[in-house]
Order: sequence, then C-alpha cells, then structure tokens
Amino acid sequence: MLSGFDDGLVTAVRQRIGRGRFEVMNHNTPLSPRPLRHLSDVQQRVMTTAHLRSRGVSTADINTQCRPGGSWQQLLPGVYLLRPGPATTEERLHAVLMYAARCPVAEPAVPAQPGAAEPHAPQGYTDAMITGLAALALHRFAAAPPLLSLDRLDVLVPRLRRLRSTGCVRIVRTPGMPEPVQLGGIPVAPVPRALADAVADITDAGVVRRLLTEAVRGGHCEPAAVVRELTHARLLSRPHVVDAVDSLLAEGRAIAEDRLYRLVTEHGLPDPVWNVELRLPGGPLLGGLDAYWPDHAVALELDTRAPRQDDDAMWSEYARKREHLERLGITVVHVTPRKLRDSMEQQATVVRTALMASGDRDPAAYVVVLPR
Repeated sequence: MLSGFDDGLVTAVRQRIGRGRFEVMNHNTPLSPRPLRHLSDVQQRVMTTAHLRSRGVSTADINTQCRPGGSWQQLLPGVYLLRPGPATTEERLHAVLMYAARCPVAEPAVPAQPGAAEPHAPQGYTDAMITGLAALALHRFAAAPPLLSLDRLDVLVPRLRRLRSTGCVRIVRTPGMPEPVQLGGIPVAPVPRALADAVADITDAGVVRRLLTEAVRGGHCEPAAVVRELTHARLLSRPHVVDAVDSLLAEGRAIAEDRLYRLVTEHGLPDPVWNVELRLPGGPLLGGLDAYWPDHAVALELDTRAPRQDDDAMWSEYARKREHLERLGITVVHVTPRKLRDSMEQQATVVRTALMASGDRDPAAYVVVLPR
C-alpha cells in the first residue's frame, strides 16, 4: 500500500492483467503505482476527475463509488471526497480551489522515481484564491464568521475564466489578480482585496465598520490600501460603506500619529511643536503640519490621504504646499503611515538627517506658528 493513504478512506481500482478492464478492490488497494508522497493528506482525500483518471480510475468506477451509501462523494462538479461523512473545512477549501483553479492537478514537475528519497514539491493552484469572508477568517479576523459557519466560499478568478458559481462556491471575477498570501497551503487574497469582496455583499453598517476597523487596528494593512480597493470595486457610493470608511480613516490617522510620537521619543529626537499651522506675518496661511521644529526649520507631514477620485487634486495641493515651504527655506519631510509601521528606525534617520543639515542651509524666512 502507498504511504499517505489512511486505512478505510479509499476504495480504489486495479486493472485485471490481460483483460483491459477494471474491478473494484478493497479499501486498502492503492489507486495506482504512482507515488503520492508529494500530496498533502487532504489532497489525497480530495481529488478531481483528472486526478483519478491519471491513476487508472474510470468514470464508471467513480460513479459506482459515489452511489448512495458508497465510499466516495461528489463535493462539486468534477471534485470528489474519497471518504464518507461531512467534509472538513480544509477539505472544502481544497475542493473549491480544485474546482476553480486552472491547473488543479498537484503533480510533481518530474515524475518521482521509485525509491526517491524526497518527493518533488507540488504545484500550487493557478489563477484561483480564496477571498471575501472566508479569506478574512483565514487571516484570523475576529469580526469575520468562522469558516465552519459559512455556507459559501468566495473564490477569486480572472475575469475571462469560464466558470460558474455552484454549490458552496461563489465565483468572483477580476481583471487583475493580486498576489495571493499562502496560509497553510491555501492561496488567500490579500486583506484589502478580501475586504472589498466581503463588503460588496454586506448591508449591515456595523459589520462593515468592524471589519474595516480591525484591518487597520490589527495591523493587517493601511487605510489607503482598503480605500483603494473599495474605490476600484465602486463601493463608495453606498452610504454605510462611506460612513465606515470615515471611521477607518480616523482610526488610521490616530494610529499613525501615535507611531509618530513614538518615533520622536524612542529615537531621541528633539521635541517638535505638534499639529500646527504656519503663516507668513500679515499674510496667508501656508498650511498645516503634524510636527515642526522651529529652530531647525524642519516640517514633518503625515500623508494619510484616502485614494478617492479627487486623489490627483489633493496630491497637487500637497505638492504646492511643499514647494512653497521649501522656497521659504523650510525642509519638509513627507512620511506615510506604512513607512512608520514598517521602517520606523529608517524614518527617524531621515528626520535626524534633516535636522542636522539645517545648520548648513541659509536661514529660513520668518513664519508665524499657530496651533491647529
């Protein structure tokens, strides 16, 4: 018997020598002499028609095993569970990916030779990944329902794939596939994309707000990435989504400001004045800043813009303000929340360098500093 098969799980087929046909054998008979060590346990229990045919199992034999009271069951069109009883969560996930993937047959690139010490690495699922609430559950969102409670699993595929939703599978199409995150051998959509696909079907404002807030508060992603995906999905026309996004941006802003305070205190930078506006004496406002070092003429600005349809206009306003300040001799350090999260020490070095370089510059124009 081949390694990897559990006793009593598989009723298989053996070709009769010289007869050219198959007969059903006992539960311990291997499907074929082809080694299966490259497959995970669940991939040995869940197989497609192509998997089974490659091991010498005919359509008639499959139908026989899937009869009422049989040893196998059909989970989805062309996808079978080679044991009786309800499918586990892991088996369901692999089943929907086998149904939707372009290359679901997990065969080694080069057939393993008998006696080989190590099996070849299996191929992954091509052009298919779990998204929506199921993906958020795999990302361990507390606000997402547990996988066992989901009657439907969303699978993201390229827009031109010829697939239909069926059974527990809902096909979600996209013109451009994101890079999946591998979680326990399951390709999963990144959090921003999974959120957008989940929110598309949720009308409860409270649930939407909890999911979006957890994405930022839990450190899964930045608000801008979420808003970008919601914009691409054309969900910002829905009032309950807009309200949740406003809460999300406020949450993200507060987290970014807290990280900025930590950057100054933990890396020994001189204390700035916080949240101020600059004005020319007797002139117009020059704009607001998150931090300003008057003795060094160094300003710091957090970029917490939401990438909505007016993003270009907002960025132009940022650029105009920065150019104006720099013409007055004020150095502007531009920091994003993601940089503060992922490379705080590097950002502290950037600020420290700007402060140290102030002595080599011409004195800046006199400006009035006002609380914001």
